[in-house]
Amino acid sequence: MSTQDKARSTPGDDLARWLDDRLRLAEGSKKYLNKAFPAHWSFLLGEVALFCLIILVATGIFLAFFYVPDHRLVVYDGPYVPLQGQEISAAYESTLRLSFEVPAGLLMRQIHHWAALVFVAAIVVHMLRIFFTGAFRKPRELNWVIGVTLLLLAIGAGFTGYSLPDDLLSGTGLRIGYSVLMSIPFVGPLPGFIGLGGEYPGTNTLGRLYLMHVLIIPAGLLGLVAAHLAILIRQKHTQKPGGLAREDNVVGEPLFPNQTMTSLSLFAFTVAVLSLLGGLFEINPLWLYGTYEPFQVFAPMQPDWYMGWLEGLMRLWPAWEWTMFGVTIPAIFLPGVVLPGALFTVVFAWPWIDRRWIGRDDREHHLLVRPRDNPMRTAIGVAGLTFLVVITVAGSNDVIASDIGMGLQTLTNVLRFASLLLPLAAGFAAYRIASSLGAGAPDPVAPEPAGDDSGAATADQDAPSAGQP
Repeated sequence: MSTQDKARSTPGDDLARWLDDRLRLAEGSKKYLNKAFPAHWSFLLGEVALFCLIILVATGIFLAFFYVPDHRLVVYDGPYVPLQGQEISAAYESTLRLSFEVPAGLLMRQIHHWAALVFVAAIVVHMLRIFFTGAFRKPRELNWVIGVTLLLLAIGAGFTGYSLPDDLLSGTGLRIGYSVLMSIPFVGPLPGFIGLGGEYPGTNTLGRLYLMHVLIIPAGLLGLVAAHLAILIRQKHTQKPGGLAREDNVVGEPLFPNQTMTSLSLFAFTVAVLSLLGGLFEINPLWLYGTYEPFQVFAPMQPDWYMGWLEGLMRLWPAWEWTMFGVTIPAIFLPGVVLPGALFTVVFAWPWIDRRWIGRDDREHHLLVRPRDNPMRTAIGVAGLTFLVVITVAGSNDVIASDIGMGLQTLTNVLRFASLLLPLAAGFAAYRIASSLGAGAPDPVAPEPAGDDSGAATADQDAPSAGQP
């Protein structure tokens, strides 16, 4: 560096030069700034989930300053008149204080709750996109498994957070969850004791749930998100066939400025929408429910949507009990433990199931397929989605029966038949439609002429160029 350059350098220049000498930042900057990202809107669903997680962490930190995870009884003397003078738990009192006395407390609570709902929804829709386009195929099986684990952790985070206020509604849901744990033959009491700190209702329950909600589950979520993104960067993204996109060539928008501006705009939009929902649309007005009492049950109880399918399974399942080795197996065991376990086992193993029986293809794939080009996979996905919709509706069967003037048992029987017949009918229809649309369609792996390419896309520098075999 010349004497003139040294004279003109600023402390910021010196710091940047010092860091570059040690970390070699300039060497990789061009490579990563030009990294190709998919331009199609559907690839942004995963980013919506990531942005919701960021908002959940930010609002959760705010709420943690005021929430008290304590069952200790206190006399409420806050501004909510119907509860004044009543003995309520310290946890419930702190949540009421958050809602009525802390500046912006209710807004933060509701943004946090809405963000949790959208977070799980974004993960589900993102996974549906991956499923129907075959993006889970080799070599991306590990990322699929990580994604399913993230979904389970997101549901766990939602359930533990939903249970923290210690109101009658959340307490009823927690009581059901405890019953599901206890229904596991022989070993059920152990996870129930560890998770809730003793027999239910215990004095350590909220402390255990709070630890899981703010520490253990978020650590798992953040770690798996980091692993998910690292694998994605290493393997490159999948892409729609056509133009320059081929199995041996990755194309898309460069990270800077195109993808950076898109992501920043989407983050701002996500914050705006969740703030609008939190500010204008009331959710979980727990002051109406009262504090939790073990001998009371809130009715009609409606869980958050991501738990509705499990609630529906338990409501539709007949009250069948049996005895094994002298131990009575409760009726809740099959719909609460066995069926959800079997469902998630199939979802976890789907890349290998698909490779063996559906796609029957062990090659590496970097191009997506249209749903119509694999009718069997599409039919199975539509049938499974239809089944989940029906049992989620069943989670509200008491409210629906009251609204439409139908007997609860009659509606339950209708939904039982619907949970068996509608998935078969929807899957068959999807198979026939996909088969008719896919007849004569071009091979999605074959490259298409690049003459109509707009030129806005860039090839990933780590991938072979378009001219290489």
